[in-house]
Amino acid sequence: MSLRDSFCPSPWFHTRINNSGNYEYCRWAVKHDRQSLPSIRTHSPVYWFQYGMSDIRKQMLAGERPAGCSECYQVEQHGKVSGRQRQLLKIGVTQADFDKTMLSTPWLQEFKNSRDRDGVTDQLPQDWQIDLGNFCNSACLFCEPHSSSRLASEFKRVGFIKELPPEAWVDDPASLSMFIETLEHTPRLAYLHFIGGETLITPAFRKILQALVDNNLCQQVTIGFTTNLTTWDSDIVKLLSEFKEVNLGMSVECLHPVNDYARYGSNLATVERMMKRWIDVARQQGWLMQIRITPTILTVLHLDTIYQFAMAEGIAVESCNFLNDPAFMRPTVLPAQYRQQVIDRLQAWIDQQPEVDPKQIINTRDPHRVTQQLVQDAVSYREYLRTEPDESHRLPDLVRYLKTMEQSRKNSVLNYLPEYEQLFRSAGY
Repeated sequence: MSLRDSFCPSPWFHTRINNSGNYEYCRWAVKHDRQSLPSIRTHSPVYWFQYGMSDIRKQMLAGERPAGCSECYQVEQHGKVSGRQRQLLKIGVTQADFDKTMLSTPWLQEFKNSRDRDGVTDQLPQDWQIDLGNFCNSACLFCEPHSSSRLASEFKRVGFIKELPPEAWVDDPASLSMFIETLEHTPRLAYLHFIGGETLITPAFRKILQALVDNNLCQQVTIGFTTNLTTWDSDIVKLLSEFKEVNLGMSVECLHPVNDYARYGSNLATVERMMKRWIDVARQQGWLMQIRITPTILTVLHLDTIYQFAMAEGIAVESCNFLNDPAFMRPTVLPAQYRQQVIDRLQAWIDQQPEVDPKQIINTRDPHRVTQQLVQDAVSYREYLRTEPDESHRLPDLVRYLKTMEQSRKNSVLNYLPEYEQLFRSAGY
């Protein structure tokens, strides 16, 4: 396999720390066994990045496709922009002209150095995905205990898990201090993206932002963060305004009541009001904005409502990958006739939009190309539903899960998705 179809430069400048404090080599990688990975409690971020990621660098340099990178390769098949393509763009490399642009990238010597040193690098991560823990006021059905304290408590109560996840690494003063110190001493630190839990209610978010401001790094570093649109913090907004650039991510699945069912703890009226408030602030401050979606079998039918809103507001829509876990929540669990309903709705929305350049855009955050980005994203979901294998055999697992959660929550999916009653009844609902 050629490097053009497999290589990603991300391991030379990016890494992730997850909610438990374990390191992962990429924000887009398929989930690992978290407890088997090195932790900030036992390994410094510097050691992890320079030595602990050497194997993944060797695989990239050998033209291999690491198993953990499968989701990036999958989304590329459907015309969706992958994390790999975005990271290539950051170093000035394009797939269309891979060989020529690879020879001209200023990172070429770093790749050669790692090749000669068994995958080791002297670099420090300039781009972090920072998972702040699972402190969250929502309990989304497609989420997991490691990312939502509210869902974790519910899972324990209904018997899905026996123990709550370990405490967040940011609650350990020594770990948080080590991490902040690493950021302060990183040359060319460029981008930090924060997720939770819910970032705005996690104290460590404020602490890290304040440390960056206090150390005069705010005009060097771009901050990205995602909020679930259920809360507001004026002090955080004021801190964010100190930074050179901010990328605001607003999580919502659709502008239909089923959003409340899928993102339990949310209220659609509050979400819409909060989203407009964030949009106003972002425009005042000149921040970039994206609506962050995770389409599932429960919400994909009304995905067109997001594209419609985003087009009217001139905002990009972004999802990291197609949903992988939980498997029974994938949109591909829909049988063919139900998939077609979604495809038809997406196509109807696409047909209403102005004609755009069919050439793929990799910089999906370019505010001047929002229309093209939205159409491109909608087309990727259309093609995904058209071509991915049927997984309707997972429907009984979905129904069992929903019934258990509904006993806890005293609600019913049929009140939100009457269109699926026959489908769910046939699977045991």
